[in-house]
Amino acid sequence: MGIHFGVDYYPEHWPRERWETDAQLMKEMGVQVVRMAEFSWFQMEPQEGVFRFAWLEEAVNLLNQYGIKTILGTPTAAPPAWIIEKNPEIQPVDREGRRRFFGGRHHCCQSNKTYREHVKRFVTAISEKFADNPGVIGWQIDNELGNSHADLCMCGSCRLNFQKWLLKKYGKIERLNDAWGTAFWSQGYNKFSQIRTPLITVTGENPSAMLDWKCFCSDLIVDFAKWQADIIRKKCPNHFITHNYMCFDDKVNYYDLGELLDFVSNDVYPAGYWHEKPQEPLYQAAAAHDVVRSYKKQPFWIMEQQSGMAGWGIMGRQPKPGQLSAWAIQSVAHGADAVVFFRWRTCAVGTEQFWHGILGHSGKPGRIYNELKRLTETFSSYMDDFEGSMPKPEVAIVHNFRQNYAFQIQPHHPKLTYVKELYKYYRAFYEKKIPVDFVQDTDDLSGYKLVVAPLQFLMTPQLEQHYFDYVENGGHLVLTMRTGVKDAENRCMTDRELPGRLGELCGITISEYDCLNETTGGVLYGKKEYVIKKWCDIIELQGASCLAEYSTGFYKQSPAITENVYGDGIAWYVGTEPDEELMEDLLAYFERRSEVATLGTAADDVEMMTRESQDKIWLFVINHTDDEQVYHLHDRYEMIEGEQEEFLRPFEVQLFVKRKKQSVV
Repeated sequence: MGIHFGVDYYPEHWPRERWETDAQLMKEMGVQVVRMAEFSWFQMEPQEGVFRFAWLEEAVNLLNQYGIKTILGTPTAAPPAWIIEKNPEIQPVDREGRRRFFGGRHHCCQSNKTYREHVKRFVTAISEKFADNPGVIGWQIDNELGNSHADLCMCGSCRLNFQKWLLKKYGKIERLNDAWGTAFWSQGYNKFSQIRTPLITVTGENPSAMLDWKCFCSDLIVDFAKWQADIIRKKCPNHFITHNYMCFDDKVNYYDLGELLDFVSNDVYPAGYWHEKPQEPLYQAAAAHDVVRSYKKQPFWIMEQQSGMAGWGIMGRQPKPGQLSAWAIQSVAHGADAVVFFRWRTCAVGTEQFWHGILGHSGKPGRIYNELKRLTETFSSYMDDFEGSMPKPEVAIVHNFRQNYAFQIQPHHPKLTYVKELYKYYRAFYEKKIPVDFVQDTDDLSGYKLVVAPLQFLMTPQLEQHYFDYVENGGHLVLTMRTGVKDAENRCMTDRELPGRLGELCGITISEYDCLNETTGGVLYGKKEYVIKKWCDIIELQGASCLAEYSTGFYKQSPAITENVYGDGIAWYVGTEPDEELMEDLLAYFERRSEVATLGTAADDVEMMTRESQDKIWLFVINHTDDEQVYHLHDRYEMIEGEQEEFLRPFEVQLFVKRKKQSVV
């Protein structure tokens, strides 16, 4: 496609006489694409059926004259006041039965038929208008689907759609009663029409019903996106369609959503944006890129890359000189083919007045503009070569939305969360300079030397066999606490001890366990004692060997971590949550046994990552600190960008290349 750097632009916020100045500055900075209009419904349709696209067309055409293409966003995350006045019933209802009202964004129920008709009318009109405009190359459907909808929507429309979803899944009410275990607490149903959305109860909730509800919500969002995508594809067959994800957010299953997109995009703000979300650790930002790459197993775009200090009422930290460039190239290193900065200019009005952009309120170029201009000048010449290339890690971490949903419903320990558990394993690899893929549990695992599958709480016979086959054929698998506890309907397994049939693979059984709520425990690994947290599976060996044993609790000296040779491979079981020190030492052992290669050695905040094409491997070395750093590579590469090999200036990015040996036929 040849488009690699862009900005999110809101011309409707500024006088028309300013637009050409913006276009000139963008051109000088190296901007090739803008995203526009994803929150501009009222400006384009101030009354029902009265379309005013002239201002947007003017902006698109002006930018195109400067060689800058446009991605248009469908503004369905913010229906205007006149729609709410006419159809107030489209506003969503929360778990407490309260209506959420106009005045922010996402004030809509995505199941509501009336709202969908408004969406159909508008998306049809805008896609027809810009189908043949040479300045428009693609579309972003809605904006951050699932954002702000954590406990929404539970209105009458959603209730009817949930009932239809359940009828399609179960067919008969007797099957639903069995799947949900409604014999408990007299929760049985005579007919699907008795089932409500999960409004707040007096006490407790049915875990199987809640799992179905979360899956229904995800399917509803995917269907809402498809409702728009089908219109756009018919009207604009030559344009791409994408959507801006939010890393590990879980309201919608991003794997499912990705099936209807040409490529996925992501929004990243590594510095954080308010007091509840301080600056992210570097490994979390890296993990976010890797999981987004996994959603379609192809390169992605960053549709919102942080470009300044962020926040609404409370703000995050101001990026230091060079830090924005380092974050942007981190995105590229992990598989981004394009980086679009949010936003072009800091808005003077509205909720995001202090979500800073490349230009400040004054609109005058300054430090950030000049830094990002240098970035595009330096890396534009390489981006065409990077396009389409992918990292090819030897290690994978299993990621699954249903497992996440199950732990949200029943976390067991108040501080146990699914994604944070993934982070703990990811971090150990990241700091050892070992690239990682995220994979679904149904993916082909045979290409990975080592697979880590944390918290495999929900289990099916098919997934059990999948793990058996991987290990038997030479794979190295790490399973963890709370594996094989429930079936696909979120009902506890009853036919054998934990971890179910996977006990044969791991050579263990687990008849008891302990929750370390408000306490910690200890294990002995090697000749050293380590701290453990949250959980202890009390393991009995059935052919496995003990790698680490508990040093605390009534189960002291019983196995905590085990190893079992099965077929040509090895299965490890980690029955607890290791602290950082134990995680580092334990994964070092797994890596050695699996013969996984590291890219190099350096401080934790020096990142190494590779992308590969058919004939080249590019290695990125990024200093994420404001101090000088040293490093060492474990393979020979040619430096093509940077000042001094094995030495990094503050926030410096170095680029290396190695040409692959071509096989002789």
